[in-house]
Amino acid sequence: MLMTMKEILDVAYKNKFAVGSYNVSNSELLRAIIETAEEKNSPAIIQIHPNELDLVGDDFVAYAREAAHKAKVPVVIHQDHCGTIEGTLRAIRNGYTSVMIDGSHLPFEENIELTKRAVEVAHAVGVSVEAELGTIGENEGSSEGGAAQILYTDPDQAQEFVERTNCDTLAVAIGTSHGFYPKNLKPEIQLDRLEKINNKLDIPLVLHGGSDNPDEDIRNSTKYGIAKINLSSDMKRAFFNQLRTTLAEKPDDFEPDILFPEANKAAKEVLRNKMDLFGSSNKASLYCLGAK
Repeated sequence: MLMTMKEILDVAYKNKFAVGSYNVSNSELLRAIIETAEEKNSPAIIQIHPNELDLVGDDFVAYAREAAHKAKVPVVIHQDHCGTIEGTLRAIRNGYTSVMIDGSHLPFEENIELTKRAVEVAHAVGVSVEAELGTIGENEGSSEGGAAQILYTDPDQAQEFVERTNCDTLAVAIGTSHGFYPKNLKPEIQLDRLEKINNKLDIPLVLHGGSDNPDEDIRNSTKYGIAKINLSSDMKRAFFNQLRTTLAEKPDDFEPDILFPEANKAAKEVLRNKMDLFGSSNKASLYCLGAK
């Protein structure tokens, strides 16, 4: 069933679990996510970054929407990091049920103004809006962008930001980065900062950079308002590493139905573990069946 981000995250926030938001750039990953979500009886968020949308084309969203409609569990079609109103309008026209407007690299007042415009446009047609305050770091293996230096979210600014923009959910910077961490850099999630932010707000919070972090930190984050966790690199690493192995083992095979199944299995194993870790497994029953 296809739902909006607000519909899915309000339930997760209330029940203190997080819904995984998984980046897709082909039909194989989309299928792996939905099939695993159905197996685990878990809600899921399909997110497509503007870079990924440029790769697969606008028509891919219609394919994703159809798959979400037919899914036996709640599914959102979400636009990942987008920094323009034009990109937001493109996503809405394509049929996304949720958009992220990312003005995190802008000065505070400019971020507010950009987010307010996106909220006005999206809410007018029933589309949810995720915003970001503070900047997420960027590591190896990610094309999603990020900052060389993390700017941590200030709890007081977060309260003002949400009150003035009316965004549905807020991505916060508490020490995570997109992609994989170098061996000499250990992730350090500031749960104390997250707790202070959560105490100031009453909306679901988002953790970007969900790959390559300690399980205990991820698990504990759901106690302090994190209701959406973005995941891309861990899933894609499993998929493409297995695909490379299969290609090496079967150099004379060229049929997708021979090459992709083992890669799908590898991605699904990661997804199963993440849905359990995020606490979303067996939570689909918390949602009504009268969704869009």
